[in-house]
Amino acid sequence: MRTTTLLITALITALSCAADTKIVLIAGKSSHGHGAHEHNAGMLLFKKCLDQVPGIKAEACLNGWPQDIRVFDGAAAVAIYSDGGGGHPALQDNNLQTLGKLMDKGAGLALIHYAVEPTKEKGEKEFLDWVGGCFEIHWSVNPYWTANFKDLPKHPITRGVKPFSIADEWYYHMRFTDNMRGVTPILFDLPNPNTLKRRDGPYENNPGARKDVADGKPQVVAWVFERANGGRGFGFTGGHNHAGWTDENMRRIVLNALLWVAKAEAPADGVQAKVTDDDLKANLDDKASPKPRKKK
Repeated sequence: MRTTTLLITALITALSCAADTKIVLIAGKSSHGHGAHEHNAGMLLFKKCLDQVPGIKAEACLNGWPQDIRVFDGAAAVAIYSDGGGGHPALQDNNLQTLGKLMDKGAGLALIHYAVEPTKEKGEKEFLDWVGGCFEIHWSVNPYWTANFKDLPKHPITRGVKPFSIADEWYYHMRFTDNMRGVTPILFDLPNPNTLKRRDGPYENNPGARKDVADGKPQVVAWVFERANGGRGFGFTGGHNHAGWTDENMRRIVLNALLWVAKAEAPADGVQAKVTDDDLKANLDDKASPKPRKKK
């Protein structure tokens, strides 16, 4: 009897002392006008929400790649919300190799908005291996349009999420793994025909994107990926406007995803973090408000 009691006590002690699941949130440097690409404010908002989830420890690294990479010690997942292309923080110095070591250990990776874009020469192979999809210039496009997400798949990421509609710079015609191996679409819709009116260019349009939309093929703008080593990935092309995070469904998709890539269980009704107007206004970058457009 005494032995059983001791074993139960030891088990309870071990469980209470278990380390929290660590998620590292990397926010890119300031870019664009006021209210757009608010990487720091966005990641600090996510941290505030994740801090309300028992068993989760979120570490926010602001204004680019962390100088002290010891922040990655014990990380179950990394999320990046930043500019992409040649300025992507993961593509600087030896950061891609640092990230690769975490991925080799089975850590998760989430990429938000412009952070889904590496360069074809550096990062695309890795992003496809780690997240299953990415933005590729002269293939993917970045129009601003209103997406209507009417059909949501049954997945831990969609827990507590209802169909919703929101205007954003939803990138589409993404480059995915062959036959979308390992990829599960989460958010998808047929883009507005107005997105086809833009001229062809590295970001604006291309024959492949035009054909898919003209043929009525829904475009995937958020997805999850399961790697062979058990690691998980998440790509989300929205998030241009900071105001978009006021939408509870859009915000919950991302918060649920951050738990999922870290292999933490999302609540049955999804992450129910409280967010106030003051929370959304907090930590915005000090940059000029955009000038009003002139009427034509």
